[in-house]
Amino acid sequence: MTATAALAGVACLWLGMVLAISFLEAPLKFRAPDVTVRIGLGIGRLVFRALNAVEAALAVVVVVTLIAGHVPGPVLGTAVAAVGVLALQLVAIRPVLNRRSDRVLAGEDPPRSRAHLGYVGTEVVKVALLLAAGVLALSGL
Repeated sequence: MTATAALAGVACLWLGMVLAISFLEAPLKFRAPDVTVRIGLGIGRLVFRALNAVEAALAVVVVVTLIAGHVPGPVLGTAVAAVGVLALQLVAIRPVLNRRSDRVLAGEDPPRSRAHLGYVGTEVVKVALLLAAGVLALSGL
């Protein structure tokens, strides 16, 4: 298997996970009967902690693949950018969201946070980058 083919598989797997969790599970859980904001946040923290751990592992696989094999420039650029977006989310945005959700889970009612919009925005960018990396890798560019 070539590095480009491996990268295509990892990018598609990662893309599917982000789409399923961030854009399907996360908003739907709050529509379930009797799910309060506190319960939804508690579930969301567990789910996103797990998702982010798997994403970090996939990002390591991407980086190792990029180092170990020859990958065309466009694929390299989009893959590196996707890893960079994940790093931004984990280092800069998730800690802010975690502090706010800690307060909500402790019974406080803190004001809305713009960090959530930042996370959603970076998820959209990451989805576009992963899609591009997968398509470019599959097309051989």
